[in-house]
Amino acid sequence: MDQKFEGTPSATIQLKGQKLTRSEVRNDWASKLQWLIKRDGKVIASVAARASTSYEHKDQKPGKYEVVLQMFKYVDYRKNKQGKYLRSKFIDISNKLTYTV
Repeated sequence: MDQKFEGTPSATIQLKGQKLTRSEVRNDWASKLQWLIKRDGKVIASVAARASTSYEHKDQKPGKYEVVLQMFKYVDYRKNKQGKYLRSKFIDISNKLTYTV
């Protein structure tokens, strides 16, 4: 059974204090959904977002933070020698939030 990518998934994310919230995903492909959190350009966390529409990020280290909601786009199982997918990948489906601590 092939996965069909009908429409482009999209959602809106907001930040209130340390709590991130997301809207329902439109055109949901029903694949893995995650929060991707970066500090000063480096990934510091990727947290599952399917089960809940909110996430509280407790890290308060100084820096510039960027948060985006991502969904996995599965194309095939092919991987390189390091075990990374060659064509399947996470894609951004929301607005990017940036803030400074």
